[in-house]
Amino acid sequence: MIEMRGAAGAQLRALVLGAGAGGGFPQWNCRCRNCASFWAGEAGLAPMSQSSLAVSADGENWLLLNASPDLRQQIINASQMHPRAGKRHSPIKAVLLTNGDLDHIAGLITLREKQGFDLLATEEIHSVLRANPVFEALDPEFVSRKPIALEAPSEVLPGLTVTLFAVPGKVPLFLEGEGPVDTSAVGEFTVGVEIAAAGQRLFYIPGCAALPADLAARLSGADLLFFDGTVYHDDEMIREGVGHKTGARMGHMAMAGPGGSLAAFSGLPIGRKIFIHINNTNPVLRAGSTERAAVRAAGWEIACDGLEVALTRQDQSAQAQGR
Repeated sequence: MIEMRGAAGAQLRALVLGAGAGGGFPQWNCRCRNCASFWAGEAGLAPMSQSSLAVSADGENWLLLNASPDLRQQIINASQMHPRAGKRHSPIKAVLLTNGDLDHIAGLITLREKQGFDLLATEEIHSVLRANPVFEALDPEFVSRKPIALEAPSEVLPGLTVTLFAVPGKVPLFLEGEGPVDTSAVGEFTVGVEIAAAGQRLFYIPGCAALPADLAARLSGADLLFFDGTVYHDDEMIREGVGHKTGARMGHMAMAGPGGSLAAFSGLPIGRKIFIHINNTNPVLRAGSTERAAVRAAGWEIACDGLEVALTRQDQSAQAQGR
């Protein structure tokens, strides 16, 4: 855990509940190089559950960003998420979805035990949930489904404001159909989240197919960024012999290469940059890899389950002095 205490009052906090992409690491049925090494007990490989982030302005009331299939275990692992009062309680007061992928919505079923919270998403993502009756397990008497329009700041918890914005991506896999798939569509199916509290700005973008100029301008000057780190090489799943899709085909920027995120973010002033949603094939998972060294040399960190960051105004001042 990384703890940085600052001035009195609200403080923007982020807790990584899960840092892995769909399937987590190791993936249950996989023997790619990374997974095979993990099964063999090789050192320097830490397990990751499927991606989810929790944020708070007061350390008591939390917004959950995406509901991972691993959510129950993630709650058990994070004391901040434990019930603390009465017979039924949860510090999770709202859940916000950035897309309709299974690794981001399946965990909603874990939250079905008649506990009150707001379920936040674009209208398009709400329509995906409405089309599947299994999500009716979320009792409407307790769970309020609230659509959020793009580019419309909304105070979802006291002192915590979110703004959703479109990023290049695609529809969920189970909605692709048989025809060609637009993997860099811009709309309500794939969004990034800007979270503001106490004058600090955090961005969460676990899925992103490209970094156009307008998105780079939006992220410039951010205090903290959690960004799509699915694959290092665009074709690494093909190289590993465990899939036939490239990162681009899945709607994810690779880290490396001329069009990769390491090059795209070079020189962009951001206080702290952390890769999240990391696929089991990604070589940055290996502690001593040249790929991890390259990521660190470029000023990035690799998220891990349980990482907690508390931003303070001192962080902002240090960032401004470094520009």
